[in-house]
Amino acid sequence: MKQKWTQACSQHSDAALAVAEIYRDLNPNNAAIVIFYCSNTYDRTALAEAFAQWFGNIPVIGATTAGEISASGYTTASLVAISLDQQYFQVDCLLINHLQQFNMASTLQACQQFQQGFNSNDDILDPDHHFGFLLVDGLSKKEEVVVTTLYEVLAGIPLFGGSTADGLDFQKTYIYYQGTFHTDCALLTLVHSQHPIKVFKTEHFHATENTVVVTEADATQRIVYELNGMPAAQEYARLLGLPVEQLSPAVYAVSPLVVKVAGQYHVRSILAHNPEDDSLSFYCAVDTGMVLRIAECGDLISNLHQTLDRLSAEMGGIDLILACDCLLRRLEIERKTLYPAMNQLVQQYHIFGFNTYGEQLNALHINQTFTGVAIAK
Repeated sequence: MKQKWTQACSQHSDAALAVAEIYRDLNPNNAAIVIFYCSNTYDRTALAEAFAQWFGNIPVIGATTAGEISASGYTTASLVAISLDQQYFQVDCLLINHLQQFNMASTLQACQQFQQGFNSNDDILDPDHHFGFLLVDGLSKKEEVVVTTLYEVLAGIPLFGGSTADGLDFQKTYIYYQGTFHTDCALLTLVHSQHPIKVFKTEHFHATENTVVVTEADATQRIVYELNGMPAAQEYARLLGLPVEQLSPAVYAVSPLVVKVAGQYHVRSILAHNPEDDSLSFYCAVDTGMVLRIAECGDLISNLHQTLDRLSAEMGGIDLILACDCLLRRLEIERKTLYPAMNQLVQQYHIFGFNTYGEQLNALHINQTFTGVAIAK
């Protein structure tokens, strides 16, 4: 049987050489689409020029990351890419610009026209063979409204995605589409797969009895000023039994806050402690009145392994997983030296993806999850 996809990875620091190696290894002449993820260390102008030179009219999309995932495992300072063969996949893309001026009504209309164009040969999109893949500027703070709007238009078609990243710099993130890197934007890719698909997410946290109420917050800016009527960072540190000075990304990664939505807990990850007023910045919107719980960290490897084993059994085997894995999970993998075990799962299940500033699942923007689509054999 003809291969449905091909992966490639280059760790050349020179953008032109990296793209040339990717092109050679992909041999993408029959590609429905090529998806790439690149470290923020690359010269984006040189990358764009090289992709235009090598890939010509082949559809290519991409994003900057906080780490890359491919057949080579978890890598950094790398360029990874996958080619999906047009014999097995039908793909189309919609770029949504100017997220800071996001207009729900006009976006709904544009997405409806986009979906109708994609759907010209069918009356109804089949959720077992269609999915939406969303890349969205991870510093836009607009993921919630974007994903809610798009999922409404998709009307039952599963949607997943990732917030594009900028390593650990948090300055600017980029999405590549039609030969150019864009920022302050989102890119919706609608995919039809000949083989069955299943969108999923998993996380390895358990809610404790430690409950806090958000008593002052700015949801738009994702800043929480008070928890339980106390300065947010001080109260969070107190509940963990730590001095506030010891708060760090390593602490946030293993002791996040979770909120219950429709009977299921979802992580609300902390981005940073703001010492000037002891507020906390979050990766997701957190509003006044929200009830949160401190979560305990479980076994990341066994949680992911069990999830993928279950999916594989349900689907009769997995051929490929397109994945979005949170940066905070990667920090935990690094701190606990879990790369060998993770890379074994990457190779076993043919995982391709990137480390994000947040993930999207259907109508939700979430954090600290492994989210993706599994494509059956």
